[in-house]
Amino acid sequence: MTEVHTPDASRLLPRPLALPDFPWDSLTAYRARAAQHPDGVVDLAVGTPVDPTPQLARQALAGAADAPGYPTAIGTPQVREAIIGWMARRRGVQGLTHDAVIPTIGSKESVAFLPLQLGVRPGDLVLHPRAAYPTYDVGARLAGATPVPVDTDADPATWQLPEGAEGGRVALVWLNSPGNPDGHVLSVDQLARIVAWARERGAVVASDECYAELAWSEPWASTGVPSLLDPRVTGRRCDGGPDLHGLLTLYSTSKQSNLAGYRAAFLAGDPVLVGAVTQVRKHSGLLVPTPVQAAMTAVLADDAHVEAQRETYRARREALVEATSVAGLVNDPASVAGLYLWLAGPASVSAFDLVGAFAELGIVVAPGDFYGEAGAGRVRMSLTDTDERVAAACQRLRSTELFR
Repeated sequence: MTEVHTPDASRLLPRPLALPDFPWDSLTAYRARAAQHPDGVVDLAVGTPVDPTPQLARQALAGAADAPGYPTAIGTPQVREAIIGWMARRRGVQGLTHDAVIPTIGSKESVAFLPLQLGVRPGDLVLHPRAAYPTYDVGARLAGATPVPVDTDADPATWQLPEGAEGGRVALVWLNSPGNPDGHVLSVDQLARIVAWARERGAVVASDECYAELAWSEPWASTGVPSLLDPRVTGRRCDGGPDLHGLLTLYSTSKQSNLAGYRAAFLAGDPVLVGAVTQVRKHSGLLVPTPVQAAMTAVLADDAHVEAQRETYRARREALVEATSVAGLVNDPASVAGLYLWLAGPASVSAFDLVGAFAELGIVVAPGDFYGEAGAGRVRMSLTDTDERVAAACQRLRSTELFR
């Protein structure tokens, strides 16, 4: 029999942290309703990959399975070389050195703990996109700082920051391009303006770029999504290399390589900042397992499996864009990259009402409210269910009147 613990006034710990409720817990009733559909549920809410992990990753993982010793926090020379090569080949960032990159335990590690690892403290402001993955807000709170949503699509000169007693120094600016949930992409000029604004204030800019390989519209499909570390954004040092001062990027292999279960990601940028993060990670024992580093080395060196996965997502996306349009929903016109549709229904319908209508069709989606006030009246729909399940969702959407 499970013992039930009642509140004890004499207990000092645990103390509640100033964190929001975990948003996915609020979908339980909608999942239950969707599961009652006679043709089964289609889960397009979370965005967890469902396609097979590439064979080259599995082979590399197995080949490094004899790993009796502790891995180093900085990563193997091989994985750091793979990161450097990938950044040069796929992101146009030349000249990175080993002290400018480090593997991490998924990219969410950095989203949640980068403020703490960099020494952000109470009184500091951490800026993040208005429509944003909730962990940017949580990471600021864990460091005791104040999270502030801003419109990163707009000129930073127009950003409205807290004033008076609630004001503080801007310590960190989070960017997310392509954006989750909205699929927006920041251009070179937009990134450069934000970098200049932040450098004037001594703030760090960190860009979460884990959807960079999933561009659907031009010019990004041809030219690639710009990186924060692109020299056109950073400016150049006197030796011709990118000026990485105050800049960090995050990247994850979860989406491009179906490695979400491996937790294989990396941080790249200013060696001073990477070094500071490394010291905290050493003390904290945040070590990427050796076999996972081997798998990441393998997938970062291979482009063919990424291109194949991109085409799988492209086909699902095209089908869902068409079906949701037939149903009367509108995808954000600026949603041009990433793993999600950012859908709006009739003006009077709330995000959770839309979630409820989808549940009636046996489809689970995420309410826009999860991602801040900018998500009001929207839902996020992922591309991550099987081709068969996505086809089932499309068939249901084409025949419904629920969104009209």
